[in-house]
Amino acid sequence: MAVEVARTRVLQKPWGVTDPRPWSAPDPAGHSIGELCFERSSVAAPEPELLLKILLTSQPLSIQVHPDDAEPGAAVALGLKQSLTLQQLRKSVHDGTIARLVAWRPISTDDTVFVPAGTIHAIGPGLVIAEIQQRSDATFRLFDHGRDRELHVERALAVAKATPASAQIPPRLLESGRTLLASNSHFVFERLELEPGSIWHLDATPETWILILSGTARAGVLDVVKGQAVFAEAVRIGLWAGETGVICLIAYTGRGGPNPQLLLRTGDQRVKASPRRPESVPGALSIGARQ
Repeated sequence: MAVEVARTRVLQKPWGVTDPRPWSAPDPAGHSIGELCFERSSVAAPEPELLLKILLTSQPLSIQVHPDDAEPGAAVALGLKQSLTLQQLRKSVHDGTIARLVAWRPISTDDTVFVPAGTIHAIGPGLVIAEIQQRSDATFRLFDHGRDRELHVERALAVAKATPASAQIPPRLLESGRTLLASNSHFVFERLELEPGSIWHLDATPETWILILSGTARAGVLDVVKGQAVFAEAVRIGLWAGETGVICLIAYTGRGGPNPQLLLRTGDQRVKASPRRPESVPGALSIGARQ
């Protein structure tokens, strides 16, 4: 049994932002912060199956194999505009034309993008993205906009699908306040919008991650606020929405699709504690998922 507030590991990235507030405190040395990775509270805890993190972008990310804050014109690339042979794809990587061959699509607040393994993809600037994925942080870079970082061309070509991306499955309302964003053999990803003062039982029998997007809540005995994440496993916990309600993302392992008993309402009650937001707590409003 486990219920804990996740700790946050801050990663510097050349495409990150120098002022990540209100999601995280700026780096004291002024370095760009690009990723906020959520981890178990104890380094001795077993490694979880899923990886939850937040991406903050000020520049285009590399073109790779393996989005409330979205500035006007923000976009992501998913798949290619047309199918290519392996030889054509390799040539486009070496001469840089792959940057014109990926299929960019506009993105806006609360959008969800599912990226199956092997899909060539990239993320544009001006986004804050919450990302859930199978626990593997391996990235094979095909093109990096002239940055002096290692590319993994041959390994990427070995697994890449040089085709247009499959059609996205739109989010689906499961019940009032509960929306399915993505479901596959590795995880289920949902968005919850809970009314002010409402009380629920949450089935966190499988590995479960909760990321607060807005408002406040209490998970078990833990007070959590915008930008904090909770890890829970092998337990059913009480979930109280704060005085202004709460919007959160929830991801859990499972191959059987959405859990019909995930959330059961038990009543309404004002949450006694109104937790203050720590200055260094990160958060996210846009939504992304990849396998």
